[in-house]
Amino acid sequence: MRKRNSWRAVALATLVAAGAVLGGQLSAADAASTSLSGGWSGKYSGAYHGTFTLHWTQSGTKLNGTIRLSTSRGLLGLKGTVRGSSIKFGTVGGPGITYSGSASGGSMSGHYQTPGGGGSWSAHRL
Repeated sequence: MRKRNSWRAVALATLVAAGAVLGGQLSAADAASTSLSGGWSGKYSGAYHGTFTLHWTQSGTKLNGTIRLSTSRGLLGLKGTVRGSSIKFGTVGGPGITYSGSASGGSMSGHYQTPGGGGSWSAHRL
């Protein structure tokens, strides 16, 4: 009897673990199907602080866009990637600023890094 019950416990644990893995994959797929394309408004703090607006165009996992920082004139180009809820992007043709974080629904947040220091950032969909 003990062997039969052990086998059932192992089978049940395997099914529960497989369900958790598949559930995680579905959540990541659902998050990836939500496009980040469009306008966003945010703020940043830390080594530098201020506000920003950005506009994304998403194609699959690739992001292209522009950002306007409250502390600078003009637009800076952006390129990045999104995988599930994780987002990474950086400026192109300007000062080296990299951003990483997560996006969910109408908000995203994370950390930024520049040669002069870093901090946190957050944004919401316009």
